[in-house]
Amino acid sequence: MGRRATIDREELARLVARGMSVQELAAHFGVSESGVLQAKRAAGLAKPMLDHSAAVPWKLTRAHSQSGPATNLRNLSAAAQGKPPAAERLNTALRWARRLVEAGLDVGYDPAAGFVEVPAAPSGSHVAAVLAAAERGLEKS
Repeated sequence: MGRRATIDREELARLVARGMSVQELAAHFGVSESGVLQAKRAAGLAKPMLDHSAAVPWKLTRAHSQSGPATNLRNLSAAAQGKPPAAERLNTALRWARRLVEAGLDVGYDPAAGFVEVPAAPSGSHVAAVLAAAERGLEKS
């Protein structure tokens, strides 16, 4: 069994600053792309990942993870976290959410059926809450 390849953090930082891709770094250090990503995270060189769990609180099946509602909720979540997506994606998500809220609707999720539009609960709408958070995030940027 061979010795695990190590990645020198200083050299990694220099090469990342020069703009080397993950693929190029993997070849340079003789490790997998996953190994490079782990080393970048450990060295504080990776961009922090966004957390969409509040916007998409369901365990989605693979078939539904890229659906319109899931994508729109993630895009609104990104805006709420100060990292809005491209303007056309953001506008699509905002229009979708505003249409639902104005109609008194919300979304529900069922692993078998996917996303469905449902009447908003008197206690509040999930989509309305995600939309409000996105609008607050957009005001700050």
